[in-house]
Amino acid sequence: MQYYFSKTIQSSGLEEAVEKTKNALQDEGFGVVAEIDFQKTLKEKLGVNFKPYVVIEACNPPYALKSLNADIHIGALIPCNLIIREAENGFEISSIDPSVAMKDIDNAEMKEIAMEIRQKLKRVINHIDKEKSKAIA
Repeated sequence: MQYYFSKTIQSSGLEEAVEKTKNALQDEGFGVVAEIDFQKTLKEKLGVNFKPYVVIEACNPPYALKSLNADIHIGALIPCNLIIREAENGFEISSIDPSVAMKDIDNAEMKEIAMEIRQKLKRVINHIDKEKSKAIA
C-alpha cells in the first residue's frame, strides 16, 4: 500500500520549492512546526554528500486539538511530514497519507479525522505550482 502522495514541480532550486510548499500548507491552515535539511545534517554529522532533501513537519492546530481529544496518544503520529527532494525532472513534493498511517488505530473518530486531513494534504500537494505541473488524482 502506498503511504504517501506526491508530484514533481519545476523550481529554480530547493529554497523556492520549500517556499512554495510552505505557502500551499498555509493556504490549508497548516503551520510549519519544524524544518529538517537532511543534506546539511548528513554532511555535518557524517561527512556524507546527499542530494537536496528537506522534511517539513506541518500542523493544523484545530485538527491537532481534535485529534488529541479523540486519542490522547495520537501525538506519537503527528505532526504531518512532507518531503521536498531533488528529483530527475525538478523537485518532488511528497506528503504522508494520514489515512494509511492511522489504518491500524481502533478509533473510528480518528479514522474520520485522518480522512479529513488526507483531503487537506492532497489539496496542498495539488496546489503547489499547479500551472506548471500535473496534479495528482
